Amino acid sequence: MDIDDEPVPTGRSIDIELGSQEVITIDLDNLDSNPEDVLELLRDGQCKVWVWTKLAGEYWRRGYHDAAEQIANNAIASFKMNGNTASLSPIYALLANIQLAHSRSAPKLILPNAREDIMTNQKPKEEYHKEAASLINAASKSASDANQSGEPAVGMELAFLTRGIQQLATRHLDEALRSFEDVLATKPTNLVALLGKARILYMRRNFPQALQIFQQVLRCNPRCQPDPRIGIGLCFWSLNNKTKAKAAWERSLELDPSNWTALLLLGLESVNASKDGHLKEKDRTQFLFSGTKLIEKAFHVNQKSASAANALCEIFVQKGAFKRALKLAERTIQFADTLTLLTEGYIRAGRVSHAEGNFLAATRYFSSATEGQPKHVLAAIGLAQMQMNNGELGGAINTLDSLLQAPNVQKSLEATVILASLRGSPRPGISSSEMTQERARARELFDRIVKTLEIEDGKANGSGLSKASRSIGEDMNMHLEIARLWQDVNLDRTTKALQEALQISQLSGIAEPRLLNNLGSLHHLDSKLSEAQGFYEAALTQSIGSENNETISTTILYNLARIYEDQGEEEKAKDAYEKLLSRHPEYVDAKIRQAQLLHNVNRNSEAHELVKESLSSQSNNLNLRAFYTYFLIQTNLTKNAKDFVFTTLKDFDKHDVYSLCAAGLIHYNQARESRDTSSKGTEERRRGFLRSTEFYDKALQLDPCCAFAAQGLAIVTAEDALGSLSGVSSSGGEEAQRRIQSTRDALDVFAKVRESINDGSVYLNMGHCYYARDEFDRAIESYETASVRFYHGQNVPALLCLCRSWYAKAMKDQSYPSIRPALRYAQTALHIQPNDKAILYNIAMIQQKSAEMLFSLPPAKRTLKDLQRVIDMAQHAHRLFGALASDKSQQVPYSRDIADQRRKYGENMLRKKDDHLAAQTKYEGETQARLDAARQTRFEEKRRQEALEKEKMETLHREAEKLAQERRLAREQAREWTREARMNESDEEKEKRPKKAKKVKGDGPGSGDEGEAPKKKRRGKIKKANGEPTEEGEEPAAVFSDEDEAERPTKKRTKKRVVRDDDEEEVQTGPQRKKQFKSKEVLSDTDDEMEG
Repeated sequence: MDIDDEPVPTGRSIDIELGSQEVITIDLDNLDSNPEDVLELLRDGQCKVWVWTKLAGEYWRRGYHDAAEQIANNAIASFKMNGNTASLSPIYALLANIQLAHSRSAPKLILPNAREDIMTNQKPKEEYHKEAASLINAASKSASDANQSGEPAVGMELAFLTRGIQQLATRHLDEALRSFEDVLATKPTNLVALLGKARILYMRRNFPQALQIFQQVLRCNPRCQPDPRIGIGLCFWSLNNKTKAKAAWERSLELDPSNWTALLLLGLESVNASKDGHLKEKDRTQFLFSGTKLIEKAFHVNQKSASAANALCEIFVQKGAFKRALKLAERTIQFADTLTLLTEGYIRAGRVSHAEGNFLAATRYFSSATEGQPKHVLAAIGLAQMQMNNGELGGAINTLDSLLQAPNVQKSLEATVILASLRGSPRPGISSSEMTQERARARELFDRIVKTLEIEDGKANGSGLSKASRSIGEDMNMHLEIARLWQDVNLDRTTKALQEALQISQLSGIAEPRLLNNLGSLHHLDSKLSEAQGFYEAALTQSIGSENNETISTTILYNLARIYEDQGEEEKAKDAYEKLLSRHPEYVDAKIRQAQLLHNVNRNSEAHELVKESLSSQSNNLNLRAFYTYFLIQTNLTKNAKDFVFTTLKDFDKHDVYSLCAAGLIHYNQARESRDTSSKGTEERRRGFLRSTEFYDKALQLDPCCAFAAQGLAIVTAEDALGSLSGVSSSGGEEAQRRIQSTRDALDVFAKVRESINDGSVYLNMGHCYYARDEFDRAIESYETASVRFYHGQNVPALLCLCRSWYAKAMKDQSYPSIRPALRYAQTALHIQPNDKAILYNIAMIQQKSAEMLFSLPPAKRTLKDLQRVIDMAQHAHRLFGALASDKSQQVPYSRDIADQRRKYGENMLRKKDDHLAAQTKYEGETQARLDAARQTRFEEKRRQEALEKEKMETLHREAEKLAQERRLAREQAREWTREARMNESDEEKEKRPKKAKKVKGDGPGSGDEGEAPKKKRRGKIKKANGEPTEEGEEPAAVFSDEDEAERPTKKRTKKRVVRDDDEEEVQTGPQRKKQFKSKEVLSDTDDEMEG
């Protein structure tokens, strides 16, 4: 680029005139590093500014920066001395560019506490930029002065370019773009301005336009420096055309093997290619090796490049060379000119410090990284890890939570997993309610993670999970954490999470026995006993030879024994408990289960001894004391149970929830079973109910989720224990209204308890409430659920409740079908307890009521079969009531007088059985006769209709045969007509042939010369109906009849022929023909006619 009006010499030398005749030539290819001689010549020759600039530029180009700066400073001094400062604009611009060149190799940030890359004695980049700005201002002023004096404006253009470069270096993109645009307005092909504009467009992510400008520069000057191919490659890479990007960088490196930018970019491209999971391991290793070599070479060429240092630092971190990695990380931090590079430098320095155990330095580095980019995932995770290491769990949660908050939400699975784990773990200074909320948030986060993994795994492209996502999905600890969070909320979700963890464990070849045991426990709780047994047995097998084998196998064997016990295999359970006690004689839980097995077979004294033996060794074991309380209540030792419960509350734990619930139950049962009707007894009864509610209420205060206490209070509410049940008098209407409201309130409580307790008692209590409200269908539904799901149809109270509900429904609806299930359930209960006379009384009552109900119905609403059945049942009930009334036992659960009255009533009722049977027989006989008559009438009508239908079908058949005969005759006649038409056509042709031969010359275009013999006429082939031609004389296919022709679609055809006069005469004089049927044929003319 020209400096002023004087032409610049084209050779590699400069001539300096000394005086009028002496000229000294300076060879630019052999410059001395010491510029003193050159300076003396320049001063003596009073050279123009372009000479000073040329020489200074040559020194700078050869790397003699100090010499170039010295020449430029001497030029300023020399021109100022001569008073010619207006032409110094190029010199000022040169000095500014020299300062900018220094700034490129100067640190932007100097770390005061750097351990490896110490640069405290270096001049920072900002000072160079300030000096460059000052020099640019001077250049602009000088150029302005030159313009005012009428000199060319080359200096102003140079000042604009230099200012644009300085603004670009300081990231003032808008001002830099205006500077470059000012230059391009006058010189559209200025390469420096074009390169500057292209860089700005690239930084603003306008890649297509930036690419066009870089390509324009390349077309203008293929040898341009800096190489535009670097920018072209970057644009292609950003436009996802990585093949062209790599080709551009490779071409740049081919032209300049020392181009560190091309080396670095190609190295990064190879490292990225090595991460492709679809490549073979050998290819990936080769890519990584070649990429590492290129990055190392790039750093050796330019050791002040933050990008190269950052890339090389990651390689050394992976190799474990932490000292060199730290130096490169500090180099990245100090020389980074973008926020992204600076953040990555801080992160890598933090990682190295963390690996070295220097947590204080790591915290400082990670904090600096998050200050610059608060949403940077790695920086936030690193800082959170340091905060967790320092015990600042709340700070770690806040750090990670900031990533997931708007704006700019970061979708990082790693950060979300850590945050969910932190939220789900207890930490100091947090209340139970806050912990509940935190666990709910943790569950939401884990659900989000699992859903994200499922979506990523099911993508349409089939690529599946990435390596990072796969490592998270295969993290067994994460699934265990999910199971732990759901275990108190949803056992199904817990089971699913544990199954995922088990699958991951099995991938390693060995199933974790604790996982199998936990899955067995969950299936056990869900009453899936066979599946639970399988898990327990597999866990016991896997525990052999494992760490802590004795502890794990003891727990698993106990669980397996519980499964045997629940499956009814009591001998196996007994053997397992004995095996456990032989290993650990003080294993109290096994002794408790042995006592329960003895209690089940009514060996209560032996069971009592086992429990007391266990209590002597562990009297403060609350679980053991709870079982002993249960045992005493089940063996009807209510007073002992009450004393033991109060001892537990007084001497061991007054806040024991189980003991409080047991105390409430004991007080309630004692008050409910009290038969003292005196005023003192009534008051004592009321006080007992009140104490019961107090104990239940206290239990709920200690544990708001205690479903047993809630159920106890609901029972008290449903039975109105503090109202009419306690002896408080009230009117009948008020009592009924209060009872309905109480049962409604109790049902609300039972509905919530049902979600917590998987027990039949809840459904029984709900059934009681529905029964009290006369909602018998819903009561039956609840009782059925309790009996079938929980008691397998063997619980007598549940069966009797069902009997009572069906009986009440039958009496309400006067429905005999409803009373039959009541009898069936009562008989089932009697089968289980054959000596229960109350059940026998109920059966007799139901049977007698069945007969009474059918006797009251009109014959139309009953059947003879049902009537005979209920008469038999009434006779059986008559005998039962007689036996019950004559029972000589001291105590019976019914009134003998009422039983005798029912016997007499049944006897009177059965006297009318013959009348009912006769009336029913007569009614059903008459009804059957009417039905038979109606059936016979319908049968005769059906036969008549069949006869009419048959006659109609025969008529249609005869008509069809007649029509078919007519069609057959028509086809035969059509064939006859066809044969006649053929014969007539043959006769006509015979008549035409001699006439045509006599004709010598015709008028048409197809006639020949006079001397020529007449041409032989060729006869064409006739096509068959199927399209195949027939030879001459062969009979063509038959044509259609009238009916067939009408049905077949017609096709218009034209026939080419030559009409002659004699032909027309023949046609007119020939005999008149009838209507003819033409076959599908093509008649060919003679050769002459075709030519015409």
